[in-house]
This record gives sequence, C-alpha cells and structure tokens, in this order.
Amino acid sequence: MRLIGILLFLAIAAVFAAGIPALFPSLVWQMPKSGPDAATADPGRGAYLFAMSGCMGCHTRKGGTPLAGGREIPSPFGVFVSPNITPDAATGIGGWTEADFIRAMTLGLSPDERHYYPAFPYVSYTRMTLDDLRDLWAYLKTVPPATARNGEHRLAFPYSVRPALGLWKLLFLEPGRYRPDPGKSRRWNRGAYIVTGPAHCGECHTRRNVLGGLRNSVQLAGAPDYGDGSAKIGGAPNITPHEEKGIGSWSADEIVFALQTGVTPSGDVMGGEMEEVVTNVTSKLTDADRRAIAEYLRGVPAKALE
Repeated sequence: MRLIGILLFLAIAAVFAAGIPALFPSLVWQMPKSGPDAATADPGRGAYLFAMSGCMGCHTRKGGTPLAGGREIPSPFGVFVSPNITPDAATGIGGWTEADFIRAMTLGLSPDERHYYPAFPYVSYTRMTLDDLRDLWAYLKTVPPATARNGEHRLAFPYSVRPALGLWKLLFLEPGRYRPDPGKSRRWNRGAYIVTGPAHCGECHTRRNVLGGLRNSVQLAGAPDYGDGSAKIGGAPNITPHEEKGIGSWSADEIVFALQTGVTPSGDVMGGEMEEVVTNVTSKLTDADRRAIAEYLRGVPAKALE
C-alpha cells in the first residue's frame, strides 16, 4: 500500500509539474516587459527583415489580401490555418503592443498567454536580436489593416490539445538570441544568424520527430515527402555540403545565384514551396546576405538522412 501511495503521489506531482508550463507559462519563461514601443525602431529596416523572415508566404492565401491570413498549411499533424497579421484591431494584431509581438516571436505565446503551434516558427525566430524584432514590428504597423476572420486549425488528437504545447516547448524550444561563434568569420556568423533565425531554413529542410520537434542531429539534411496520392506533400532537399545527397558540389557563386534566381547549377528551376521562397525571400536579400548564407551552408557538417 505504501508503494502504491508513493506512486500515486509521484503521478500527481508529475501531472502538476506538467500543468505549470501548459497553463502558467509566465512561471516558466521570462516574459518581455510591457511598455511603450521603441522610439528608435526603423520600419524601413523592418521591411527588409519582413522579407527575410518569410511572413508573406504563410500569412497570405492565394488571391487573398496580403498578410490577412487564411492560408491552409498541411502537415502530418493536420491542417494549420494562418492568422491575420495586419494591424486590424478586431481580427488582426492591431491591439498588440511591441512586448506582445516579441513574446509571440520568441516564446510562441499570444497576448493572453495561449500557446501557438510551432507551424509558426518561433523556435527559429527566438534567435533574432531585439533590434531586429523591434524594427520588424515597426514595419508591420505600417501595412494596410484588413478585416479577415480565418478558420480554426484542423488537427488530429492529441495534437489538438493546445495546452500540451507547454510540454512540447520544454522539450524543443530553446529561447535566446543567436550567439556568434568567435572562431568563425563575420560573414559566416551573419549567414548562420539568417539561416537559423529569421529565414528559418531548418524548419523545412530538417526532418522532424514524431512529436514535431526538429531532429538537430540531421540539421538541414532535408525532410522526406509525406502523405499519399492527392494528399502527398513534397519534402525539402538536403542543403548541407554532402557531396552525394546535398549541395557539396555547388560553389559559393552557384548557391548565391540559386538564391537570387531559383535556378540550380544543373539548370533546373526550383519549384514547389522553394519557388515561393525565392520570390518572396531570397531574391529580395542583398548580395552580401546571400553570400553570407552561402558561406554558412558550405561550412556546416555534411549530413545525409539514413
């Protein structure tokens, strides 16, 4: 009986501990302090960061109002529906503060502390600098507001249990800004910041585990297709310098050209989601930033999926 009592106590304690990040995230993660928006934020610079961060693609449905959301994003866990991120007060983020925005981008939390699903790539955005986040927020406040109420996510159980994301974050979210590697060049570090932070390349180019967490042991080594028939969704290729499976045979200039034009060294044109990424993201970067990405990608460990 004593053993049963101990086990019951441990079970209750485990449930209680699990409930803290799920229901009381402010007790687990340090929240950005509320206050007036930064007076020095630069919306012009924020426009560049907006392109780099790929916001347009996910938050605009085909033929829809820019950033008004409604785009359906299929996944192995169900269908996510992107929200309205225009400054509309009723249906968008017009009622948010700068602190609300930073909390969402770095901790995946809404203003009322509900957990966002990681289809919103805050696992990567958390690496962005505070200045970059403030500039991006300053830009988003300048876009035209649009009234658009979008549908709910359609997710299978248990992924539909939103409070469980608190536990997911304990496993897979590492809040904190990108820390430059002092042993690498400034260009390499700039590329690392872009790839692992705002551009969130690994979110598509890294395989996920059964819980949806990124498998960092095969970072950037690609992700397989999933689904069958008409529901099949294409994966993403290996972009490590692996000679056979990745882009190890590509020169830095060829990587830069592919990011700018969407044309590979073999003359193929990138299609699928990457076509949209080139149009909305990489073609809009400066040549210096594309070269930084190339240097970083050529310097990461060469890996291949088993």
